[in-house]
Amino acid sequence: MLQLKEIKILGSQKELGVLNNGKLLINTINAHSYNTALKDSLFAEALTKGDILIPDGASIVMACKWLKAKSQPKERIAGWDLFVYEMEKLNARGGKCFFMGSSEKVLALIKAKAAEVYPNITVEMYSPPYKPEFTEEDNRAIIDVINTAKPDLLWIGMTAPKQEKWAYAHWNELDINCHCGTIGAVFDFFAGTVERAPKWWQEHSLEWLYRLLKEPKRMWRRYIIGNTLFIINIIKEKLRG
Repeated sequence: MLQLKEIKILGSQKELGVLNNGKLLINTINAHSYNTALKDSLFAEALTKGDILIPDGASIVMACKWLKAKSQPKERIAGWDLFVYEMEKLNARGGKCFFMGSSEKVLALIKAKAAEVYPNITVEMYSPPYKPEFTEEDNRAIIDVINTAKPDLLWIGMTAPKQEKWAYAHWNELDINCHCGTIGAVFDFFAGTVERAPKWWQEHSLEWLYRLLKEPKRMWRRYIIGNTLFIINIIKEKLRG
């Protein structure tokens, strides 16, 4: 069973700057993914056996402190923070970025915006079939298109836990030598199809509430039930000692 107090989590945004170059799988953990991983052992394995795990939620930072966990992250590192850091770094030297996931519409918006914001980055992309499970042929097509592109940076956005499990399952088949981030909603944030919370909400750890207010029908289960369940699960972990 996943135990937050035992897993290694990156401590701060500053530590992004000292990550090794080359092939690294970078995942994020928040209240929702913690809850999900307790019920999904493969997802838990994918999260904990990636190379880097970042705390995408103030709740994770606070829970680590309360649990006296081995990792004591000092701040939230959102998937968006990872995205901006890696894109700016690549743009400074020039290179190729590959976006795998989402719809053709969203990917087209991403490519157009990236051309403006990151002019030194060549963008390639692939929209996989929209289905709960990929066939062997689907997986082969995804792997082949990524390997052919030979990107300097790879983003996978299919929502958790699908994106993390896919990247973990096929990691050894990806012939890449770059960082790979599983960043879900960041595709929509960057494309502009979903509005990210304003800075004030982010700084006060209320981005979840902003998303709930904007999309109550879609988000109420994740944030009202999910956040309550997260507290209960953390208390249970604490009591287990």
